[in-house]
Amino acid sequence: MKRLLLLVFCLSTFIFRLSAFTNPILPYDYSDPDVIRLGKYYMTYSSFASTPGLQILASDDGIQWKIVDAALPDTIPGYGKVDACPAGGGVWAPSIRFFQGRFYIYYGDPDSGIWCVRSVKSDVIPCQWEPAVLVKAGKGLIDPCPLWDTDGRCYLVHAFAGSRAGFKSALAVCELAPDGLSVIKEDQLIFDGHPKNPTVEGPKFYKYKGFYYIFCPAGGVREGWQLCLRSKSPYGPYEVQRVLEKGRTAVNGPHQGAWVENWFYHFQDVGVAGRIVHLQPLKWSKGWPVIGDEGRPMKSVGHDDVSTKVEPVRDEFDTYTIAPEWQWSGNRKAMYYFSHCDSSLIRLFTYPADSVQVASNLLLRKIPANTSFTFEARVRFKPNPKNASHEQAGVIVHGRQSKTLPIPKDGQWWRVRVAVDKTHKCLFYLSRDGRSWELKGEFQAVAGEWIGARIGFFATRDRQPINDSGYMDVDWMTLTPNR
Repeated sequence: MKRLLLLVFCLSTFIFRLSAFTNPILPYDYSDPDVIRLGKYYMTYSSFASTPGLQILASDDGIQWKIVDAALPDTIPGYGKVDACPAGGGVWAPSIRFFQGRFYIYYGDPDSGIWCVRSVKSDVIPCQWEPAVLVKAGKGLIDPCPLWDTDGRCYLVHAFAGSRAGFKSALAVCELAPDGLSVIKEDQLIFDGHPKNPTVEGPKFYKYKGFYYIFCPAGGVREGWQLCLRSKSPYGPYEVQRVLEKGRTAVNGPHQGAWVENWFYHFQDVGVAGRIVHLQPLKWSKGWPVIGDEGRPMKSVGHDDVSTKVEPVRDEFDTYTIAPEWQWSGNRKAMYYFSHCDSSLIRLFTYPADSVQVASNLLLRKIPANTSFTFEARVRFKPNPKNASHEQAGVIVHGRQSKTLPIPKDGQWWRVRVAVDKTHKCLFYLSRDGRSWELKGEFQAVAGEWIGARIGFFATRDRQPINDSGYMDVDWMTLTPNR
């Protein structure tokens, strides 16, 4: 049986401790990370419209991470009757917490409100998750984070999405029931970012040495900064300080993350490859956090600067479950695929879509930042003979604009290749034997809606009456960084 080599993020120095590392620690698109530690470190991030959603990564050292679970494995809540929620919708900026023997993950859906997914009693992940609960309904309510106080009361801080609420650059706090699943006291604005801290968002709520702290970014994703608010009451008034900003460094918009012990996780938006994860040391001085190098992000901590290494990936598709690095572009449906483990391949069935751009059954994975790479696969396409002119399958680079490499409809095995340089220019190749390659097109990749570009497979058909679908088989795929 062939081995499935899962994607591993590895520093070239192979150091397993939080005293020495090089940023980014995760050179892939893990937007809006939140992290807690309960023995292991656990991270979740914005999965937007993709499933599995609310993926959870685990780490023994806080640096090397592996996807271990997903709190929304199949469907984005509120969109169960459709194939997908709108691009850029769904799961925004989650927070993960542990309270009274359960994990809680809160997130904002900008079109419906604030949701919570709670685990059954467990102190480790993976675990079982209860159905999502709509805690607070309303358009434009985003970026929630709870705080259970020492007296058992539960407060929730959140921000506003201007695109839905017609209002932003402020934070609000409401009180939840002690179980964290319903509102018992409505919003009160506790911080106004106008005009000095526009687009304040992504708040994370903590209590430390008698003070309530809210870590939150402002100024926008690309060139913003990190704030810290401090008060003796969850409702304020709050003092404010800037605690992390670009300065003369190359790390634009050190943005939205999590305080864990003496460390601060945040992301950096690098454009086409998305939002990658950095880690900064954190210390306290006179009641305020000091992050990085006196408020500036550090590239390397504890040793000389060594570039982060992206390891090659090979997937043989020889297990009954799809590797967690793959995500669907919409709600997962059983009819999308079948794992032919005995033949070591995955079969992707065509599924109707108005266009490949909005198809819900794209099987995609993140692309690495700051490196050129080659994506390659062995595939064959067998359309339904009665519908062949309306079916198509192959490889796709997907973002706000997408490019496909359709494969011949002859049922024969073909090799497909996408060579991507550091500027994210993509060259598409096709080969029968893997030795002689024909250039079939080129494309300048672009980011998706709030996410980086993705690469993977498509198998779609026009909306024609049909009683069965064609399919594409994928024997294996590789993603190899160019050294």
